[in-house]
Amino acid sequence: MKLLKNLYFAICFVFLMALPVHAYIDPSVATAAVQIIAGIAVVVGTVVGVAWRRAKKKVQEKLGIDEDAGKEKEAEVEFEEDDD
Repeated sequence: MKLLKNLYFAICFVFLMALPVHAYIDPSVATAAVQIIAGIAVVVGTVVGVAWRRAKKKVQEKLGIDEDAGKEKEAEVEFEEDDD
């Protein structure tokens, strides 16, 4: 209950003490901010994806699960070099 009371007080304080700001946000700044946010999202997604695959692979190795057990595999392609 004390947490809710403090949260309510903080929210009211923020809204009551806010002063109007007459400022202009340059479009280039907004574009840069959007690019930074998108870049962070891509990096976080990549890190999470790589970590998930590594963890999944380790768990499968520990449990002896073969992901390609029921799949047909194609023969490897061999290249012949001509000495002509």
